[in-house]
Parts: sequence; structure tokens; C-alpha cells
Amino acid sequence: MKLAEALIERADLQKRAAQLQQRIQLNARSQEGEPPSEDPVALLAELNGIFDRLDDLIPRLHRSNAAARLDESRTLTDALAHREVLDLRLAAQRSATEAASTSQVRSTRSELRWVSHLPVRELQARTDRLARERRELEAEIQQANWQHDLLE
Repeated sequence: MKLAEALIERADLQKRAAQLQQRIQLNARSQEGEPPSEDPVALLAELNGIFDRLDDLIPRLHRSNAAARLDESRTLTDALAHREVLDLRLAAQRSATEAASTSQVRSTRSELRWVSHLPVRELQARTDRLARERRELEAEIQQANWQHDLLE
């Protein structure tokens, strides 16, 4: 199985677990004399089966990411960590750009005038560079996910 296939399975299992948890909550109690629509004990058993599968799959994903190399200097784990930091940088950069470039509407001359203290053009250029770097890194990660096998 390729890493990408295992990641798809993990996402499916996580969605299924969330759905089962909702169904368990809906069927955990019912009015006296009324049976629940679904057997909550069976739903719990199914949920635990999903957790068992995740308990096997997630460590294998982590081991595989640590072993898979994008190049001689970077593992897939390194790339994933860098992507996480890029996401944080991009969010902060976009927030700063938006705050600095928000236009104002003045209806009278006596209203306060807002002045930006950040170079909006430079901020936007940096945001664009970070976004491009993020896209390129994501493409490398996806390619690696389809090239590397999931380890045992």
C-alpha cells in the first residue's frame, strides 16, 4: 500500500469515527419503553474497531514519513513540519496584509483618518512567495506519498 492510500484510509476512518460518535450520542438514551433507532452497544463496538485500525495505521504512517526521503537532505517528516510552519506564516502574513490594507470610508472631513504602518505591497509580494512555496512543497509531498510504500 502506498502512503497516499494509507492517508486516504486514515481520513475515511476518522470521518467514520466522528459519524459513529454522533450516532452513539443520539442512541445512548431513549424514552422509557422506546427502543433506540440503532444499537448503541454495536455502534460502540464498531467505533472501537475503527480505533484499533487507527492505532495500527497511524504509527505506520509516522514511521513511513520518517523513513521516506524527498531528497538527500529532507525526509517527508521534515517536509510536513515545514508545511505546517508555512501555513502559520501564511496565515499571519495574510492577516497583517488585510489589516494594513483595509480601506476606510469617511463621510465627513472631521472623521479620523487611518494610516497604514506596514508596507502593503511588500507584504502582498511576500504572501504570494509564501503561497507559491507552499504549493510547490505540497506537490512534492503528494508525489512522495504516491511513490513511497507504507512501512510495517
